[in-house]
Amino acid sequence: MTSIDDIELPSTPQAITPARQKWLDWHAANPQVYELFKHFTFEAIRKGHKRLSAWLVVNRIRWETTVETVGDDFKLSNNSIAYYARLFMHDFPQHRGFFRTRPLREDRMPRQT
Repeated sequence: MTSIDDIELPSTPQAITPARQKWLDWHAANPQVYELFKHFTFEAIRKGHKRLSAWLVVNRIRWETTVETVGDDFKLSNNSIAYYARLFMHDFPQHRGFFRTRPLREDRMPRQT
């Protein structure tokens, strides 16, 4: 699994905010979500999309896991969308820029010590 240190960290060395750590923990416990994220993103790429909204991909995951499948539902936080977009573009650099990203709110806020 990719380390959060490899994914567009702010200039502060090794800065892992509570929000980022919360996502990392959730991501480690739910690897099937990233598999679905990659699957649906590659499907869009194969169909000729040059750019796409990560929000759209996550909502497709929500549809598939809530409506199309049987079993326990899981909650996919909107806060995770930016991390999945960054992780995908990190893991597949040939698709850098496929998702538009902005600085994360946590990276714009002053750190409290």
